[in-house]
Amino acid sequence: MTIRVLVVDDQAMVRAGFRLLLADEPGIEVVAEASNGFEAVDEAARVRPHVVLMDIRMPELDGLEATRRILAADASSRILILTTFDLDEYVYQALSAGASGFVLKDDPPEQLIAAVRTVAGGDALLSPAITRRVIQQFTRLHQQEPPAAVEALTAREMDVFRLITKGYSNAEIGRELFISDTTVKTHVTRLLQKLDLRDRAQAIVLAYQTGLFDS
Repeated sequence: MTIRVLVVDDQAMVRAGFRLLLADEPGIEVVAEASNGFEAVDEAARVRPHVVLMDIRMPELDGLEATRRILAADASSRILILTTFDLDEYVYQALSAGASGFVLKDDPPEQLIAAVRTVAGGDALLSPAITRRVIQQFTRLHQQEPPAAVEALTAREMDVFRLITKGYSNAEIGRELFISDTTVKTHVTRLLQKLDLRDRAQAIVLAYQTGLFDS
């Protein structure tokens, strides 16, 4: 399957750079561009991309609100937030808006390409460092009650869930729990289905909103 990408940034040179970067990547196609949030929402509805590379700071409508609107119209879209600002507030707001990943524009090209493939595959792109920031943000907020569906999780699924909230990859979870990558993927899929969550990013947000693993 070809990964259809929408590039959203208010600077034409930045959009051109991303298009050029992704042009020769097998299985990836830039299908549209947008220069502001309103255009992003319209283009997402028109071309139905698998992944949206979304700048945060844009005129008229910023990337956070555009993310919310795109996901409200099509929950299957994956939003990868791009920014030059490595600030806590953006990490929290992007994940709360429903983004599946967060990368800096000056990250190496291979990291950006890998990020597109990661979120297109249904995974979240959250490093342990970013996860720690999310923890810090959510611990300052009024917490909600965990959903009743948490009771349906098995003990092993809860173990996997706890490690997801620490930013562990499938391989790291497998090593920690002495299970295979395939088994980890199965547990992740089942817990997301039971909790009606789109990806790991939503799982992390839920965990810290509810204080599920505070103890």
